[in-house]
Amino acid sequence: MSIGKFFTYNRNMIIEAKEQIKSLLALRGLTLKKLAQMITEKTGQNCSSNSLSNKFSRGTMSYHEVVMIAELLGFEISFVDTEK
Repeated sequence: MSIGKFFTYNRNMIIEAKEQIKSLLALRGLTLKKLAQMITEKTGQNCSSNSLSNKFSRGTMSYHEVVMIAELLGFEISFVDTEK
């Protein structure tokens, strides 16, 4: 399942993911445009800040893309067992 499909069920989660990534960009002193350039360099496929923004707005960003963004920004995604 793509993260976009998961997020379409809860609009607040879309906004939260977008804001989290924007916060990480600010923490690293980067812009959405620079992130798009980094994605283009890593994948060899053209990526623009507009396409990233559209994916956030539509909730169509895949889990793979989120993991890649986290890695490019020097972070990792982890799952925490809340049933301990």
